[in-house]
Parts: sequence; structure tokens; C-alpha cells
Amino acid sequence: MQGRKHSEKYLIREATTEDITGMLEVFNYYIENSFASYIEIPVGPEFFQVIQSEKEQDENEHFPFYVIEEIGKIIGFGTLRPYFPFPNFRHTGVISYFILPGHTRKGLGSEMLDKLYTEASKKKMKSLLANVSSKNEASLNFHLKHGFIECGKFREVGTKFGKYFDIVWLQKFLDEGQE
Repeated sequence: MQGRKHSEKYLIREATTEDITGMLEVFNYYIENSFASYIEIPVGPEFFQVIQSEKEQDENEHFPFYVIEEIGKIIGFGTLRPYFPFPNFRHTGVISYFILPGHTRKGLGSEMLDKLYTEASKKKMKSLLANVSSKNEASLNFHLKHGFIECGKFREVGTKFGKYFDIVWLQKFLDEGQE
């Protein structure tokens, strides 16, 4: 799949196994420094094994995993996956994305979100969900700005850095013209 250029500096494209090291740098940054990732201990390459197994799936089962590249360096990634892996839930997807600080607030998150919307529409999804830590105000604001609404909250279900946090679920309905 051809990537779409944000500018000459950035490229959003499908992830490959060669991108795993860069994706680990991005994700482990958020594990160690923020509430954006719920995990507390840095992860290794096996965490992204979904990219390796994707090549074995047919097109109907394939769910995109994109990277944002800046002149050969991975500075972010985004995914779309099914809410539940059962056919009767195929119209609802879950999205997530991580972009390194220094590259945020440049429209890359919006561009990644647009790309994930497009993929969700191709799969005839009616809505997208995102779950965000209550301690991650930037992400909560980003989703609300992009038309998501809060649809649920699990209070004090996780701890990180010695503090409890809520998980906020947000939902956005896609174009009503879908069947």
C-alpha cells in the first residue's frame, strides 16, 4: 500500500517487520514517561508480533498497522483493530496511535486518524472506539476535538507511577450512509 505524504518530511505507510525497532522506541518512551501507555515495563519485539502474523491473513481479516516515518526514522504508529474478534462485532473498531513528543501538534495525529477512518469505512465499520487514561489530557482533548464523545469510564482501574487512573472510553460514529 502506498503511503501518503504529510509533507516532504513525513510519510505514513503500512508497518513492516523492519519497523519494529523504531516502533519499540516510540512505545517504550510512552511506557516510561507517561500515562498514554498503560504498561509499566518496557516491551520487546514480541509485543509487535501482530505485524508478522498479518502477512498470513487474507484481506478481509487484515487490520492496518501504520507507521509515521520522518526521513527514515519511525516517530509514530497507529492501528485499527476489531473491538471483539467475533463476526457480530465487525462494525466496531478500536484505534490507537502514539507519536513522539516533538512531532505532535503538527497535524500528524489528525492525518493518522483520517487514514484509520478510511480503513474503517472500507471495512464497513459504523463506529470507532478509543480508550484513554484519565491522566492523558492531551489525548482526551484530541479525541473530543475530532468528534469523539465519552461513552464510558472505568474508575481507578489501573495504577502507574504509584497513582490510580481511570480508563475513559470514547466513541465516534462514522458516516451514516454505511450499511
